[in-house]
Amino acid sequence: MHYLKNRDVSLEKKKRWNGAYLDEKLGKNFTVIRPRMPLQDNARYGEWAIHFERYIPKLRNGVILIGESLGGIFLAKYLSEHAFPKKIRATYLICPPFDNSLPGEDLVGGFRLKSNLSRIERNSPNTSLLFSRNDDVVPVTHAKKYAAKLKSARIVVYKHVKGHFQISEFPEIVEMIRRVAA
Repeated sequence: MHYLKNRDVSLEKKKRWNGAYLDEKLGKNFTVIRPRMPLQDNARYGEWAIHFERYIPKLRNGVILIGESLGGIFLAKYLSEHAFPKKIRATYLICPPFDNSLPGEDLVGGFRLKSNLSRIERNSPNTSLLFSRNDDVVPVTHAKKYAAKLKSARIVVYKHVKGHFQISEFPEIVEMIRRVAA
């Protein structure tokens, strides 16, 4: 209720890095699939897992997974609890919350991580977590919590990204994807 009463609303259209920008910058050699997860404003992990699993048979080996914010903790939880049936080339978790210590929000709906996250690195040896030093939604302290659990994951904290990665361009992720796909 607090979130609904206090969240910012806007009528302005936003150009986001994870929309047409990503398609344009990666080009026709990449197929970008963006599952629209059910009930995003009242998300339930179990429902998201069912929906996500419907896409898995359509994925090829060498898939690159990207999850942002709640999508990031969803992937972290899913990959930490399941053996992924396809070879994952890389996983990018962008500003994923780690626990229920978010200012002004509750991490509800079954997204709580278990204590052992080691299966993430077995599923995806090339895992990167990307955070903004200035994120007012998921503080950079969550990066340290992931780093303590994921020994080989790469943690990147950007100084120039403002806020919760609500940016129009993100050339760093494009370069990471191209590099790992080469």
